[in-house]
Amino acid sequence: QVQLVESGGGLVQAGGSLRLSCAASRLPSSINTMGWYRQAPGKQRELVAAISSGGTTKYGDSVKGRFSISRDNAKNTVDLQMSSLKPEDSAVYYCNGRRTMGTLIIGDQYWGQGTQVTVSS
Repeated sequence: QVQLVESGGGLVQAGGSLRLSCAASRLPSSINTMGWYRQAPGKQRELVAAISSGGTTKYGDSVKGRFSISRDNAKNTVDLQMSSLKPEDSAVYYCNGRRTMGTLIIGDQYWGQGTQVTVSS
């Protein structure tokens, strides 16, 4: 079965950095986009960053210039480098895999179980 396993979350002071990693296994070949979402208490889940198989990236407005997403197709991993962290970045971060055509999401999506990121002020 499909597995997406996140790691790298933890507690960090404001202004610090963390790197999150997601290891994927048995993903359908049709999945061409990997990404990170986050959800804080009382808020909706939001897109943090996404990257296509070809390397095209997209970032949420609140993290542009601070976060960077990358992937290694051979290793089936996707990373999120987070810098200049703010307390507002505190959330559970989820790894996501999906098929996209332009801006459309096609078919099933796959999710990891999440990793907690807490940024203290």
